[in-house]
Amino acid sequence: MSTADDRPTVRGGGGGGSPDTGYTAIQDTPEFADLRSRFRRFVFPMTGLFLAWYFLFVLLSTYAPSFMAHRLFGNVTTGLVLGLLQFVSTFVITMTYASWANRSFDTAAADLKDRVLAHPGHTEREDHS
Repeated sequence: MSTADDRPTVRGGGGGGSPDTGYTAIQDTPEFADLRSRFRRFVFPMTGLFLAWYFLFVLLSTYAPSFMAHRLFGNVTTGLVLGLLQFVSTFVITMTYASWANRSFDTAAADLKDRVLAHPGHTEREDHS
């Protein structure tokens, strides 16, 4: 039998609102805001740089075909080198993100996860580990 003391509190007081689960309690903390801010400060500029690089390649392919067809040596053209560099940059971005996350993000995220799991309003679900 459940009592009022067993049920999670409701955010925002009053009748409406969502239950105060571990996540909803943590998302209002300065630590979570800092974590989200650090994530965004890394991911948004990196995404912007990659998209600019990608669209530069597409625009050069479309509007500068003679530049892209310029033979550097043998059958290797500028377009081929830039196309291969697209793959290289993808791997570099992935490795950079993994290194950054291991160094400065994952520890803080794990601490917040532990706080969420320890929150009295948190309920376990089988589809989450």
